[in-house]
Amino acid sequence: MVSVPRLVIAAPSSGSGKTTVATGLMALLAARGLAVSPHKVGPDYIDAGYHTLATGRPGRNLDAYLCGTELIGPLFAHGAAGCDVAVVEGVMGLYDGAAGQGELASTAQVAKLLRAPVVLVVDASSQSRSVAALVHGFASWDPQVRIGGVILNKVGSDRHEELLREALDESGVPVLGVLRRAAEIETPSRHLGLVPVAERRDDAVSVVRGLAERVRAGCDVEGLLRLARSAPPLEVEVWDAGSAPDPVRPSALPSNAGRAGIRGAAPDPAPQAPEGLGGAAGLNGAERPTVAVAGGAAFTFSYAEHAELLRAAGADVVVFDPLRDERLPPGTRGLVIGGGFPEVYAPELGANEPLRKAVAELARSGAPVAAECAGLLYLARSLDGAPMCGVLDADARMSERLTLGYREAVAVGDSVLAAAGTRLRGHEFHRTVLEPGAGAAPAWGLLRPERRVEGFVQRGVHASYLHTHWAAAPGMARRFVERCVA
Repeated sequence: MVSVPRLVIAAPSSGSGKTTVATGLMALLAARGLAVSPHKVGPDYIDAGYHTLATGRPGRNLDAYLCGTELIGPLFAHGAAGCDVAVVEGVMGLYDGAAGQGELASTAQVAKLLRAPVVLVVDASSQSRSVAALVHGFASWDPQVRIGGVILNKVGSDRHEELLREALDESGVPVLGVLRRAAEIETPSRHLGLVPVAERRDDAVSVVRGLAERVRAGCDVEGLLRLARSAPPLEVEVWDAGSAPDPVRPSALPSNAGRAGIRGAAPDPAPQAPEGLGGAAGLNGAERPTVAVAGGAAFTFSYAEHAELLRAAGADVVVFDPLRDERLPPGTRGLVIGGGFPEVYAPELGANEPLRKAVAELARSGAPVAAECAGLLYLARSLDGAPMCGVLDADARMSERLTLGYREAVAVGDSVLAAAGTRLRGHEFHRTVLEPGAGAAPAWGLLRPERRVEGFVQRGVHASYLHTHWAAAPGMARRFVERCVA
């Protein structure tokens, strides 16, 4: 039984102020000396980075599409272990989820899975009495979603606040905060959203402090804590990276699957993962291999559970910065390069020739290399004309088109991450184009929303645009580490 007090910060739509309230509340509670567990609904890495800064604990994602509904409670319990309170920032509007799949991956679904009360942050800038109808609609839409309070954002004046409060008196939903309309605290954005913490740490610290002060000045913090403590016990098993099971074994790859649209590969609604290959005990007493993980300002996208799974599988995880380090960590046996913004730092990455050569040499040796999105671009021949590692015979460039959305995928062939036929779910999020987009041996066949192949598998390299959450497929980490000692 997990009894951590908890709140979900949601909104009617994006842009209402969820991040302001959630991050500010996290920082304020942490400054009071509470151990705050930060969580983000959905796949977004950037907000989770600000949550980490606000609380001093890893920001963790709760994505029911990537991980399956059955893992939301266990992953939450893992992150919240030993904490005094948990704050969960929602995604988009409260009831918005994976396109065409009902409530799946919505904030509302996660709130129900966590049995957590919801605080609705409403942009009240262009309404008065209508706010009551809006709040009533959200509170009554799904009786299983408990909206325990509302925070009014962008309120213009004392009179405006008075009208809003009068209207909400009739709704039965208490007002737990009022944030006045003011110049927003500067949190710069660019082509994929907010600028990550790692790229502007000093400024980000100041921003988070400012958000905490706004919440302190405008919200009933004691009321929010009382609401959080009203959450009932949650009966779940705590997720453990060392014993996390794979849900199923890989299914057989259709015989006619391939580059021409992976015909015959019918979508499977349940996330599936590779067969487990042991773990630390499965390394047969071998020395723990060093797995280098790219970090720094150019490679900021990684779920906390990935490093935990690698360690549990028997690896020593060492983070390095491709913008600064000219060598891979000593004794590197495997390499993981996650997502981020290499396009912003292409000249600097290109100028670090010693590291580019070291990465290429490691890949030529057949060592396991797993690259997602930014990692895929870094392994290419060039990015916007700047030289990259040249592991892949492909070139990347920025594009005006945003590629964004959930994907269902099947492994086209065997790789260091997955056996052929393995099905799982992932997420694409980029404004770059890679030409060609797939190698002779593609990484994945995408089943939804369109059928195509993408990515590269060559020797020990698995490189793809697809972001995946290894908690849903712990066998990927085990398989990868086992290849490091093979």
